[in-house]
This record gives sequence, structure tokens and C-alpha cells, in this order.
Amino acid sequence: MKVVPVPCLKDNFAYLVIDHDGLCAVVDPGEAAPVEAALAREHARLAAVWATHHHPDHVGGIPALLANRTGIEVVVGAKDAARTPGATRALGDGDEVALGTLRARCIHNPGHTLGAISYLVEDCVFTGDTLFGGGCGRVFEGDPAMMHASLMRLAALPPATRVYFGHEYTASNLRFATAVEPDNARITERARSLAVPSTPSTIADERATNPFLRSAEASVATAVASRGAAGDPVSVFAAVRAWKDGFK
Repeated sequence: MKVVPVPCLKDNFAYLVIDHDGLCAVVDPGEAAPVEAALAREHARLAAVWATHHHPDHVGGIPALLANRTGIEVVVGAKDAARTPGATRALGDGDEVALGTLRARCIHNPGHTLGAISYLVEDCVFTGDTLFGGGCGRVFEGDPAMMHASLMRLAALPPATRVYFGHEYTASNLRFATAVEPDNARITERARSLAVPSTPSTIADERATNPFLRSAEASVATAVASRGAAGDPVSVFAAVRAWKDGFK
């Protein structure tokens, strides 16, 4: 399997997932032109679109990609399917999608949207706007408990799992992480050595440096104690998310 990040729009990532025969799925095509250029460079044949959620900056390129093709499977979480152009299949938690010899397992991650899903393929997970490098998406359609549970499912994946996220927000996310845990040397080290593009990270990276996965840590709970957080991880997560929403 080959994964090719495709920068789109201002700071989005789409991804080509290519099997050994050149068959390709594109994850989250926010616009068509960069995806078409990447398909041509890679000599890949588009067979499927795997959308993590319905927001236009992740699915806006689908109509143009389908315009001159037939038989393209467009998959998305069941609760987002009605708002995803060209959707051909609605996915539930644990469903699998096939791409040649590859199999992707869907992890339902409600919070950012109610239908948000991640795709787990071999040792890679495509998380859209649920889990970012050093951060997480805003809670638009769910609630903090829902989003926290979704993030904990991703945090439970094997540490070496590569995380391909939906936006290049890592530098700003790590600035916030430093504000939350100024004595966390792993955050300092990650920020200092950060490359751009910063995708992929790993689950191990995120467990060590991402405050949204660390709401059970005493250092994070202490940082938000003055912001009305109770001691439980969901309350801490909610306080960290509210802090980040207004962070400059």
C-alpha cells in the first residue's frame, strides 16, 4: 500500500490510498484538481472516494471527480450520507470497504459531525477532523462526552499506527499544547523538530503530546482546574476544548 498526501484548498489534506496494482481510493477530496494531478503523477486508477465526514472542505471535489467516471464507490458514515454528494454507500461502525487487496475498517467517531468516521487500513488511520496532529476538531454536532469517547477509541490503536489527519494545524496545535503542559518535554521536542507537511504522526506521538488525548493526566487536569473543570476526564476534555476554541 502507498499513501500519498494531497494538499487541497488552504490547509486541507486529501490522501490517495493505492494498492499494489495501482487501484486507488481518495480520502476527503476537498477539491478535484490537486487530486487529478496526483492521480496522473502516480499513474493510479480511481476506484473509490472515502469521506470521513460531510463538510464541504472534505467532499467538495467529489462531483468533479465523478463527472467523467463511472462506477466510483463513494462511502461515508451513515449519518453524514445525505449531505455527501454522490454517496453510494452509508457505513456503520466496524463496516469494511475493499480496495483491491486492501481492506479498510470503519471506526465511527461522532463529535465533529454525528456521522464522522475514521478508516483503519493496515497500520494507517485516516482521521479527518476528529484527531489532528497535536489537536482535535471542534465539537460541532455532538457533545464533549461523545468526542472524548471517539478520541479514546483512536488513542487505543497500536502506538505505531500512522495518523493521517485532515488539516495542517500541527504547529498551532503544539503552541496550544505547550500552554496546557509547559513542562512536557515531548511537546517541546515535537514542536522544535516539526516538518511541514506534518502528516502523518503516530498514535504514540499523539498520546505523548496531544492534550485532547491526555485529559486523564494530572498535569492537564491541573491546567484547567481554574476553568471550571471537575476531575473526570470528560470534564477536563471539555474545558481544554473550550480553552482551545478561544486560544490565539
